[in-house]
Amino acid sequence: MLKISKVIKNQIGSEIGLKKGDEILAFNGFLAEDILDYFYYDGQEFFTLTANTRDGEVDFEIEKDFDESLGLEFLSDGLEIKNCRNSCIFCFVDQMPKGMRPSLYVKDDDYRQSFLRGNFVTLTNVTDREIDRIIRLQLSPIYVSVQVTDSEIRKKMLGNRFAGDILEKLKKLTENGILVHTQVVLVPSVNDGAVLDNTCHDLVALGDNICSIAIVPCGITKFRENLYKIEDISSGYARCVIEQVKNLSSLLKTDKITLADEFYLRAKLPLPSGDSYNGYPQIENGVGLTTKFLTELKSSVKKSDKKGKYLVITGTSASSIIAEQIEFLKGYISGLDGKVLPVENEFFGSTVNCTGLLVGRDVLNAVKKEKGYEYLVLPSVCLKQGEDVFLDGVTLKEIAKETGLKIIITDGTGESFFHAFSGGSNVRIIK
Repeated sequence: MLKISKVIKNQIGSEIGLKKGDEILAFNGFLAEDILDYFYYDGQEFFTLTANTRDGEVDFEIEKDFDESLGLEFLSDGLEIKNCRNSCIFCFVDQMPKGMRPSLYVKDDDYRQSFLRGNFVTLTNVTDREIDRIIRLQLSPIYVSVQVTDSEIRKKMLGNRFAGDILEKLKKLTENGILVHTQVVLVPSVNDGAVLDNTCHDLVALGDNICSIAIVPCGITKFRENLYKIEDISSGYARCVIEQVKNLSSLLKTDKITLADEFYLRAKLPLPSGDSYNGYPQIENGVGLTTKFLTELKSSVKKSDKKGKYLVITGTSASSIIAEQIEFLKGYISGLDGKVLPVENEFFGSTVNCTGLLVGRDVLNAVKKEKGYEYLVLPSVCLKQGEDVFLDGVTLKEIAKETGLKIIITDGTGESFFHAFSGGSNVRIIK
């Protein structure tokens, strides 16, 4: 049910007499569960709208042009987060310390947020009716954490005895036109080796509507007491996985299977070219992020004589690559004096080495040991979206105050990185 908070004048809802306080009950006989129902049917030309009005329950036969709107707003979008029902052996939330922001402990597993925001979901809490709803409303693409297609291993990995039917659900979705991006969180000795071969084979066999298969490493923090024992990936292990995926892709004649950058960084092997990522559909998953950054940087550079002394923050994983780019930029920016500062993640542990999981206190402690710099450069991925605060609650203004440095925030692109040193427009400066 969607309760109307506003009816926009001279649009369809106003013309049929809907008022503030009326309730949308159904579209074409299907319950109006949330705003996604409204968005879908508002784009249709013919449908039946059932509303609870001052005159009682009324069916309205709607006939309109595709680009006309009902013009309704609602008190709530109805998108309260659906929580995860799994107990995954690799769950990152289970590996976080106490005392952080409450929102960081929310385990969401909501197919609607998968469609709206690209969140990965396991589909273990999705009913047959909800699968039918995804198809009816064409909620596509969605992002699915498959992990493994073997039923028994998936039940074990997800800690859920109802997790074994993933192939059946994916088959129904893809056969009905839903595009699916999939991921495999790789846990050594659980879903790797021959098991990974079978998983990729099963996913590729589902056809073209399986758009991508990303293999990503399991994140391990130091807070794993009483949790399933998982070994961190070594350089040798990463090399084996890279070779395995190369052979798999050749055998299955597909370019859908891609690896997170972390495998190449751990293996100290060259990253694939940009063309191999098919438009970077899983960039938010750390797949192709580095290659895209380097490509953008090389296409953005031009001569500049701007001077400045910069301290550049990264996690330990990408530090050598970022250091190489600073040297590259010195060939274009004559006054650039920059140093890369790889920050050890004391908060989560050294096994967490990506820049996006650095916390403010670790950054502050590392920066305080450095002298003679004017600017501190870090990417927005370290911060809560839309806010200048790290995971541990430390703010940028606190760091600026304690260090006396001006902080330059980049947006994570190569162009923004160049502008941080050349004085371009798409960066922010915190003083």
